Amino acid sequence: MNPQIVLFVISCYFFLLFLISWFTSRKVTADTFFTGDRQSPWFLVAFGMIGASLSGVTFISVPGEVGNSNFYYFQVVLGYTLGYFTIAKVLLPLYYRLNLVSIYSYLETRFGFWSYKTGAFFFILSRTLGSSLRVFLVASVLQLILFDSLGIPFWVSVLITVGLIWLYTHRGGIKTVVWTDTLQTFFMLAAVVVCIKLVGDELSFSGVSDYFKAVSGDSRSEIFNWDWKAGTNFFKQFISGAFITIVMTGLDQDMMQKNLTCKNIGEAQKNMFWFTVILVIVNLLFLSLGVMLYLYAETKGISIPAKTDELFPMLATQHFSAFVGVVFVLGITAAAYSSADSTLTALTTSFCIDFLEIEKKYPADKRVSIRKKVHLVFTFVMFMAILVFYWINDQSVINSVFIVAGYTYGPLLGLYAFGLFTSWQVKDRWVPLMAVAAPVLTFLVSSNSEKWLWGYKFGFEALILNGLLMFLGLYLVRKK
Repeated sequence: MNPQIVLFVISCYFFLLFLISWFTSRKVTADTFFTGDRQSPWFLVAFGMIGASLSGVTFISVPGEVGNSNFYYFQVVLGYTLGYFTIAKVLLPLYYRLNLVSIYSYLETRFGFWSYKTGAFFFILSRTLGSSLRVFLVASVLQLILFDSLGIPFWVSVLITVGLIWLYTHRGGIKTVVWTDTLQTFFMLAAVVVCIKLVGDELSFSGVSDYFKAVSGDSRSEIFNWDWKAGTNFFKQFISGAFITIVMTGLDQDMMQKNLTCKNIGEAQKNMFWFTVILVIVNLLFLSLGVMLYLYAETKGISIPAKTDELFPMLATQHFSAFVGVVFVLGITAAAYSSADSTLTALTTSFCIDFLEIEKKYPADKRVSIRKKVHLVFTFVMFMAILVFYWINDQSVINSVFIVAGYTYGPLLGLYAFGLFTSWQVKDRWVPLMAVAAPVLTFLVSSNSEKWLWGYKFGFEALILNGLLMFLGLYLVRKK
């Protein structure tokens, strides 16, 4: 692709983001960054959350992963629906009843100081690692199609990426993110629909029935795997999907902060319902695109890259028309920033509220300067984490994200489950130790499961084991 065209498209895109940022940053208060003044329309939140949930991982990694594991990822997506129902009916009413800004302050009310700080710490760890993985994937693609040709090294392109995010979010915070995520989701979904249509044209498809026949007739569109030993077994994937959703959305300050900007619990639940419906359809579209990409490569005699994450970028920028390349660039750019901007805002919110206790310890006129410094620090932390992943990642990023989540979100799952479904109190000072022990034990069990458990291989359900071990640990340190 022509680097000048790519640069022009990205520049226009950022002009729109900065325009939205300027519009939403007017008349902000010290608390607008954290709460959005609780005036966000539910339909904007629902639509924008699609982009934040999917990110560049779905845009690139899910279509490529079809070649490795068919449509088995859709089993996880089906599990999402159960998870989102649980969030809407159990967690959202709790958060609204307590009028929370940071969802982890619930843990202080329920258990005490150390439980509260442990929950907030594991969120910061989880989101920093997960979002850095997502941005790393997209930054790698942009490096390949733009920055390499301009002679700009990877670390500089990443610095530009996170620097731009900081610029358009540092004033309006979550209020800006709700609106920018809506724009970014639109561009990302438009990109995948256009790509499916244009790839179909290349394969001489004449109507919707041709698309359906091609995808459904391909062996890679197999959805269900009933082999109980396999990591992609239906029950493992479905149950894991439900728990992944509960922890990565319902126990995640990033995702819940958007929901808590809605006017009331009714609108927040309505947002969650429509978000779920759209998310299932969109994931099915991405998987279908994956089949079509493989069909195109096979039809044209194009070699499949060793890393499946590289399939879509390679075809879009080297084999499809220039227009498809532009659409791809727009989609992947939107995917990258829709996840990263809300993450930086949520990390800043959690640290300011949960650790600095900014609302309790500082007057309103000092909160803004402190919050800006924290926001800048987390921008730098994300920058460094992306560079680390650049050197060590060697597998499909969609798998990496869920593997990381299994270890870092597990303690949160155990904490909230123990808090919501039991009436016991715990010896609060023991909670951090239990939160470290649970992931370590999970790693030992999952690493040796085939040897110890008659050939059983852990997949994403390692998250459930982690949460269960945390729950048992809390039971052992309960007050009698």
